[in-house]
Amino acid sequence: MRLLLQVALLCLLLLSFNARAVIETYEFSDPELEQRYRQLSTELRCPKCQNQNIADSNAPISQDLRKLLHQQLEAGADDDEILDYMVSRYGEFVRYRPRFSGATAILWLAPLLLLLVGIAAAVLTLRSRRSQRQAAGPLSRDDEQRLQDLLGKTEKDS
Repeated sequence: MRLLLQVALLCLLLLSFNARAVIETYEFSDPELEQRYRQLSTELRCPKCQNQNIADSNAPISQDLRKLLHQQLEAGADDDEILDYMVSRYGEFVRYRPRFSGATAILWLAPLLLLLVGIAAAVLTLRSRRSQRQAAGPLSRDDEQRLQDLLGKTEKDS
């Protein structure tokens, strides 16, 4: 009975997460504008939350940005104009996919540079191991005898 109560309580708790979802409706004059609104609102980052887009954020600034986005779409602004306005006001950070520029070059090139550094490190490590094995050469008679003694001692111990 106690387990059943715990499971029911957990289910109610999980269902309550939807209550925190953003519920805002805007009337659009064209279904295409609504589609553009949804696409742009998922592409713009909430300046306060930083890890959520404005479509999912409950922050007051996200509400303002969604309202502004709706107004600009209805006024006839295209996507680039809207994004340029948001960037001029909040900086390139407001975009999840910032444009390639001198300031954002490190964001775009860092994964490629890290991959190249990793490949170079792996190649150098493998080459150094190969050269160490080749430099060692064949064992001398004394080394072979010592190795055989050690191997024999190991076999006797087991």
